[in-house]
Amino acid sequence: MLPVPSSVFNAGCVLLTQSGDRVIDVGSEWRTFSNEKALKDPSRVGDAQNPLLNGGDLTTMISKGTGAASFDEFGNSKYQNRRTMSSSDRAMLNAFKEISTMADRINLPRNIIDRTNNLFKQVYEQKSLKGRANDAIASACLYIACRQEGVPRTFKEICAVSRISKKEIGRCFKLILKALETSVDLITTGDFMSRFCSNLGLPKQVQMAATFIARKAVELDLVPGRSPISVAAAAIYMASQASAEKKTQKEIGDIAGVADVTIRQSYRLIYPRAAELFPPDFKFDTPVDKLPQL
Repeated sequence: MLPVPSSVFNAGCVLLTQSGDRVIDVGSEWRTFSNEKALKDPSRVGDAQNPLLNGGDLTTMISKGTGAASFDEFGNSKYQNRRTMSSSDRAMLNAFKEISTMADRINLPRNIIDRTNNLFKQVYEQKSLKGRANDAIASACLYIACRQEGVPRTFKEICAVSRISKKEIGRCFKLILKALETSVDLITTGDFMSRFCSNLGLPKQVQMAATFIARKAVELDLVPGRSPISVAAAAIYMASQASAEKKTQKEIGDIAGVADVTIRQSYRLIYPRAAELFPPDFKFDTPVDKLPQL
């Protein structure tokens, strides 16, 4: 028996070899060009299965017909979609899309999105936050996921990429922690310092000085009751004013998401001990006694 080229057969054909073995061709029914660096492999069609959805996300949508053959004699469409996706899956799918959109806006990695999706699924299936908007729950889950993955974001940062108020996100945050019996690590000034300084375009020396100032202020108990974000902002303001790369309170406040008055209040608490707060090797452009007193 002469060998027959495999291209003669379609997928699923049974081939008989010279030894009499039966071999089923499980290849694609068309030629693929995936080795030619194409953006998509035509042998794989449809979206990937989503394990978070109960229906497996295996649905088929039929578009509206345009030709005469698509309608019957009464003008009704011959081919119609059946609602195979449950309402709960549809709600979760919409929430997952919103989570992905919010994460993309603030450049969060895939592992944050996956953790957020899992948190939302747990909350949704427990039905412990009935009456709360899914968008608010999704925003709170994103905030929690960032904290748990060690890349915390402020409430204002999450609020800026969602359509939910800061107050509502905060409420959902507390309810979710209680419902899931989970917790998040306490945030510190160091969690935000690198990102804030980078967004302000400050050099490494100023960032290290601001980190040192904030940590020292907390150790000396100079800022009791102040949020880590406001302390970080005040430390950045002090370090920048002592360097050649000076930044205003407004510039820092816009990046940190805090008001100018909040920065001033924290700055006034640490200013009297400013000489003790700077690292020993810091190169001053403006001496400590010449720093703004506010």
